[in-house]
Amino acid sequence: MRQAARRALVGVATVAVLVVSAGCVQMPESGPVVGTGSEGRADEPPGVFIDPKPPAPGANPADIVTGFLDAMTATPIQTNAAKQFLTSDAQAAWKPEAETITYSEASPPRGGLRVSVRLGGARHLDGRGSYLGRLPAGDRRLTFPMASEDGEWRIARAPDALIVPDSWFEQRFRQVSLYFFDPSARILVPEPVFVPRGEQLATALTSALLRGPGPALDGISRSFIPEGLSFGLSVPVSDEGIADLALRGYNGRLTPDASEQMLAQLAWTLRQEPTIKFLRVSVGGQPITLSDGESLFDVDEQGERFNPTVFGASTLLYGLRDGRLVSGTPDSLAPVDGPMGVSRLGVRSAAVNITADRVAGVTAGGDGVLMTSVRNESDRVESVVSGARGMLQPAWDFSDRAWLVDNGRGGARVSYLSGDHPVGVRVPGVSGERVSHFTVSRDGSRFVAVVHRSAGDRVMVSRIVHDGQGRVVRVERANHIAWEGDNRLAVRDLGWSSPTSIAVLHRLARQLFQVRTISVDGSPPGPDSLLTTIPGQVTGLVASPVQSESLFAVTKAGLLDLTQDTPAPEVDPRVRNLDYVG
Repeated sequence: MRQAARRALVGVATVAVLVVSAGCVQMPESGPVVGTGSEGRADEPPGVFIDPKPPAPGANPADIVTGFLDAMTATPIQTNAAKQFLTSDAQAAWKPEAETITYSEASPPRGGLRVSVRLGGARHLDGRGSYLGRLPAGDRRLTFPMASEDGEWRIARAPDALIVPDSWFEQRFRQVSLYFFDPSARILVPEPVFVPRGEQLATALTSALLRGPGPALDGISRSFIPEGLSFGLSVPVSDEGIADLALRGYNGRLTPDASEQMLAQLAWTLRQEPTIKFLRVSVGGQPITLSDGESLFDVDEQGERFNPTVFGASTLLYGLRDGRLVSGTPDSLAPVDGPMGVSRLGVRSAAVNITADRVAGVTAGGDGVLMTSVRNESDRVESVVSGARGMLQPAWDFSDRAWLVDNGRGGARVSYLSGDHPVGVRVPGVSGERVSHFTVSRDGSRFVAVVHRSAGDRVMVSRIVHDGQGRVVRVERANHIAWEGDNRLAVRDLGWSSPTSIAVLHRLARQLFQVRTISVDGSPPGPDSLLTTIPGQVTGLVASPVQSESLFAVTKAGLLDLTQDTPAPEVDPRVRNLDYVG
């Protein structure tokens, strides 16, 4: 989906991505995020000024707690007002930047020396703005010890979190991406976080990026921005769209490669602020220049060779027609020159690698995988897997690694092709389960699978850990990505709709299907997510993480372009397994 449909989903989350400085909530001065795209000044927060009332003289403990919660909704965002409801010691100890909690409803405060509040629909984010999901049940009851100070009731200890209603948070924060590198430093990896909307977006993005990916992402992403860097109070952006970033706190010398990689991270992260067109960076007073001597960088061009959807990736569609591999546009599909286009090799599904020079095909019985060239007719056809029970359509990542899932009688077995032989890998939460569909992100950092359960299908997302040479180390435990109304889910297909969001096709009834986009972090859908219902029979999706490439639903009548909500050119009805590369 382009723009609206492909943007990372915005939803209820936490503002932990901020730090409190002089009573104002700001982004930390060092961390990670993933690209979302924006047009115009739609990110400006509503023109509302909220000035919470200070504690009233003689207020009882319950009223003090109510006032404290209300004061955290101050607009512009700041915590000075909330601190007035705390004792002096509590003010010094309170760390609202540690976490953000959002809630749909709160019970009336109850109690005297210990006041409690129960939060409904509570979710939370960590200190960098990463969505953590639903707040654990044991943490949904907040307790506030009270104390008398100067004859007035005050809160003696407050939870280290900014605690705000869903609606307030949704209006003032947006989900973006921080861009880091994979461990081999060959491709950018986006990490979604939430930051404040408005004029300080450039400052928030830079502060989050400087924090680095953090230990939780070891082996998944890394940063080439030196630790300890900081900047002034804000990132100035000129009327010409030039962001001037003066960094300090590093006295070493950056290699040309490290300079290019640092600029790539900054450019991809800051291009999410639509007013920024160019970037100028200095470290310790020394301007960053590349080999051509240029010091002013176009944010839409800088670092393009590290594009997380893969620079130079094929934009063509590929499918099978009468058992042969075809490629082209929807209304102009022709056999490829390689062996799978020239001859019927008995494959039922095929996946073309991202640069469109290799194809992996699953044999008709699902018991094997054939590998050959897409373009070279004289290339030999290799049998790289045999003896499988129920091989699913393969998926490729940027390192030309083909991922495989054999959904046999004993449950799914996950592997990837290293050279010409498969290497098994365990995916906790997926391996051994019944798996109907799967995919891998082009940057090689995420593994997504649909696990079938009697109570309904579950969409599961795992992170893939690599070493510095890009070799797979392990795949982490899969997290269930749920959404409201996903009970008895019947998934029929899925695919990437952006580098950090997935399009899911599921059946509502026999002749009624729904397509929605979900964020890889599981955050609730926002106003830019896609949700559409399609009558009739829908057999699959044709999906790409590239924003300029359409998302199609495959129907009996042909393709339906969900990006434009219009019929696409007719496709030869004999074509099956149509998809983009990857």
